[in-house]
Amino acid sequence: MALSKATFFTHLRTFANPRIRRRLPSSVSLRLLSFSSPEEAAAERRRRKRQLRMEPPLSALNRTQSPPKPQQSPYYLNPNNPKLPEHVSALTGNRLNLHNRILALVRDNDLDEAALYTRHSIYSNCRPTIFTINAVLAALLRQSRYSDLLSLHRFITQAGVVPNIVTHNLVFQTYLDCRKPDTALEHYKQFHNDAPMNPSPTTYRVLVKGLVDNNKLDRAMDIKTEMDSRGFAPDPLVYHYLMLGHARVSDGDAVLGLYEELRGKLGGVVEDGVVFGCLMKGYFVKGMEKEAMECYEEALGKEKKKMSAVGYNSVLDALARNGRFDEALKLFDRMMNEHKPPQRLSVNLGSFNVIVDGYCGEGRFKEAMEVFRKMGEYRCSPDALSFNNLIERLCDSGMVAEAEEVYGEMEGKGVSPDEFTYGLLMDACFREKRADDAAGYFRKMVESGLRPNLAVYNRLVDGLVKVGKVDEAKSFFELMVKKLKMDVASYQFMMKVLSDAGRLDEMLQIVDTLLDDNGVDFDEEFQEFVKGELSKEGREEELTKLMEEKERLKAEAKAKEAEAAEAAKRSARAAVASLLPSKLFGNKETGSESKPEGEIQALNEESTNATGSEPELAEKTTETEGDRASEEPGTA
Repeated sequence: MALSKATFFTHLRTFANPRIRRRLPSSVSLRLLSFSSPEEAAAERRRRKRQLRMEPPLSALNRTQSPPKPQQSPYYLNPNNPKLPEHVSALTGNRLNLHNRILALVRDNDLDEAALYTRHSIYSNCRPTIFTINAVLAALLRQSRYSDLLSLHRFITQAGVVPNIVTHNLVFQTYLDCRKPDTALEHYKQFHNDAPMNPSPTTYRVLVKGLVDNNKLDRAMDIKTEMDSRGFAPDPLVYHYLMLGHARVSDGDAVLGLYEELRGKLGGVVEDGVVFGCLMKGYFVKGMEKEAMECYEEALGKEKKKMSAVGYNSVLDALARNGRFDEALKLFDRMMNEHKPPQRLSVNLGSFNVIVDGYCGEGRFKEAMEVFRKMGEYRCSPDALSFNNLIERLCDSGMVAEAEEVYGEMEGKGVSPDEFTYGLLMDACFREKRADDAAGYFRKMVESGLRPNLAVYNRLVDGLVKVGKVDEAKSFFELMVKKLKMDVASYQFMMKVLSDAGRLDEMLQIVDTLLDDNGVDFDEEFQEFVKGELSKEGREEELTKLMEEKERLKAEAKAKEAEAAEAAKRSARAAVASLLPSKLFGNKETGSESKPEGEIQALNEESTNATGSEPELAEKTTETEGDRASEEPGTA
């Protein structure tokens, strides 16, 4: 180990001048520049190593002592921290094989089996990843099976599966699609406070679009402000949704203001063409058609903006809804020519929906149906919303046969009709004086497991009554009274129909059912209505008798319940009384036989009273054992 130059020259000056010679510290030893033999050099090295182990070098002594920093345990070792979602690297081996099997079920449209397989795998040796679960949830969302989605989400949450940001976005989208924006915002607040992750740009897109669709424009603007405060870059798609919401309420100034705000944040140039369709709508709302068409030329002219399928659809909708349908058709042809998946996606399901809606608005239903059936050529599959849009347009124009033809194509496309589909066909059949077919569609809806709301039921019963089919109306009433939460108006309507038909006995049966149903308040106003109907034949006293009979039956039922409870108590006391003598006297067989009946009864009463206080029972038991010990001397 060689000395540095500075230390070497210091030693030389010290030896050359005896007056400044000083004693060196023990930690610094004088080292000769050469040794007589290798063994001597090795011995010197061993000596210095021993000395360094005993005395640290000067550099170590002069080092400032800093307090040791407390070591923080990793995030995942702290049980108080929320669990983190799995990384994509977990999707390997058997879990990847399970993922592929479930995806195969999803592609085969067997969502029930996919969801059931996912549930069973949760508690198996091969647990599905959150990515597998998200695939099933997204498939359920695409088919609008909201209750099944929320049920599966609740199940995985209780099973301890940690959701990621995609899972939260799917839940937000579900509640917003169900027209429950307040619930969605409540879940977002909980996510914001508790989740160990930050929202993504997709989260804000989902929230803003859903709030705009639910007419919560002010709250959507607040979400945009929150997005800006968190440091996210301005998102043209978020501005597109907000501009669309203001265009729907005919607020052209707000549309233009949002566009100017976006352009200012992007440095004066907006390259994304997704906002130009809504900008055109803002100009059309203000009556500035020239500026709207100039905006159209700017977006799709020589210096073409970056247009996605959503941007194209927005421009198509702006043209079709403002008397420029021919321009919209030219643009649609251009989009189909540019559509070359997967490299270029310029057409999607929304494009066809806009054109079909435009053709129907022009009264060109044949062309609308042709375009609708050409979706498959461009790898677009219609959903229930697309079918309902075309069916509604056809039904409103009196083309019920064509609407039923389109309805028949749903099964072949793998699309299940929903409540809105059956409601459209039912109303169209009533307008065409086809009450039996209308009732058939309603029955199909119930048999398929769908849950029609009270408004659809009321339209059905009203339509059947108008054509004199009272029996059918009453049968549907009996079918739905247990499935729907009937209101007072629904009960009164059916009672009125039966009263007008002279079937008061059946009306009283409904009253009997109503009195058993605690969900409807049979108040004085309701009673006066029933008495008024019964007074047509002088039978208003029958309502009073029926109500008194109901009260008597309820009183008898309560008395029987009380008697049964008292009998249960007596049996419990007798059981306790039969056990206590054997414990107190140690005689199971002869104890009760050696005593008179009166003493046994007194003992039972005493034992029953003793059960009310366990300390007293323990004290009596101790005294009895002490007496027995004193009566048997010598046993110790």
